[in-house]
Amino acid sequence: MSPTFEIEGVDVFVEGQGEETLIMIHGWPDTHRLWDAQVAHLRSNYRCVRFTLPGFDAGKPRRACGLEEMIALFKRIIEQVSPGRQVVLMLHDWGCVFGYQLLMRHPELVSRVIAVDIGDAGSPAHVRALGAKAKLMVLGYQLWLALAWRIGGRLGTWMTRYMAGAMQCPTDAQQIHAGMNYPYDITWTGSNGGYRKARPINLPCPMLYLYGTRKPFMFHSQAWAEALAARPGSRVQGFKTGHWVMSAQPQAFNEAVSDWLAPSVQTSSSASSS
Repeated sequence: MSPTFEIEGVDVFVEGQGEETLIMIHGWPDTHRLWDAQVAHLRSNYRCVRFTLPGFDAGKPRRACGLEEMIALFKRIIEQVSPGRQVVLMLHDWGCVFGYQLLMRHPELVSRVIAVDIGDAGSPAHVRALGAKAKLMVLGYQLWLALAWRIGGRLGTWMTRYMAGAMQCPTDAQQIHAGMNYPYDITWTGSNGGYRKARPINLPCPMLYLYGTRKPFMFHSQAWAEALAARPGSRVQGFKTGHWVMSAQPQAFNEAVSDWLAPSVQTSSSASSS
């Protein structure tokens, strides 16, 4: 599959047709291929736009991308693929973290958000909800990956693949490498400008939040999920999967997305678990 165009060294793929454009942003340790099943399902009715995050592509040079640089890149991509028309964001993992920041800075670019498995992670409410064991687990995997970024090379990549395997990540191990870990290094060391300017989540548009229930801990607080489900046009739905909901239950995931994107969703909201 050849990219449609390139922006700042990032290959952008545009597939499908329709009035609405979906911007699909993955997280760690994935690539644009994370969304293969979703593009296959949605491209007959929507323009699907995806790309591999800077530094995550094994065929590209090692690169760390700070928060402001990441947001500026997303903005450029949206303005090029959908000039003058709002897009729908489809986000997962770090894609949620970066996508939320884009939305809060440039709400005029986005009409709706589909977020997968990352809600108000790191908020005071979420931190309070985590037990001591969960906090140690978060600290352990994040510092491990930050160290793997610093070490780099074959050892850093082995460390990254080891952690991805432990987390049952569905991505092909050959595509996973130490260069994907810079968000964790930025989190803990403040490199590349840090994430100090990240804003608390206050979303200005409807959201579909899909998450896996079979995990050691959640990446959202219950209060946040309940408040989101109560908002007109928004929906919260749990799946009996781990972190990679779209890969573990692609058909159910795709049906939930298609149903919510339908016009009728604008007048209703619900909370459910499947």
